[in-house]
Amino acid sequence: MERIVLSLLVDNNPGVASRISGLFSRRSFNMESLASGITADPRFERITIVVNGDEQTIEQIEKQLAKLEDVRDIKRLEAGTSVTRELMLIKIRAKDTERQAIMNVTDIFHGRIVDVSKDSMIVELTGKQDKLEAFLNLLDGYEILELARTGITGLTRGSDDVTFIE
Repeated sequence: MERIVLSLLVDNNPGVASRISGLFSRRSFNMESLASGITADPRFERITIVVNGDEQTIEQIEKQLAKLEDVRDIKRLEAGTSVTRELMLIKIRAKDTERQAIMNVTDIFHGRIVDVSKDSMIVELTGKQDKLEAFLNLLDGYEILELARTGITGLTRGSDDVTFIE
């Protein structure tokens, strides 16, 4: 099984994310994550999907996505030719005596403490999935109260393959 990140440029129309996720469920394709947001041009949205499957399945996914009316462009975000990141927020139970240790680990991973309350802290961390997993492994022993992850988003490097739509 191969894990591929697809970046879709789509029209910013109501229901487009629903139609794309419906395509996956109807055909029993496995979608690991889906992240979407408006681009610099508000007419378009970028949707990043992480899929698992063999090469034939992934090619079939790309062909089915290309048939959708709202899909303008599809790119595979390959490891060497793209930049991918994920955002994670982690709420950790933290007593006064534990806060400094959590802050030290957070600093090592270039994260930020975005909230502190009497009994907890919220850490914001951005990076590749293996970095986020390594951070979580170091929190073993602390109680994670809540965890939210955005899913992967990314862009290809350079300007050679930028899609311009008029």
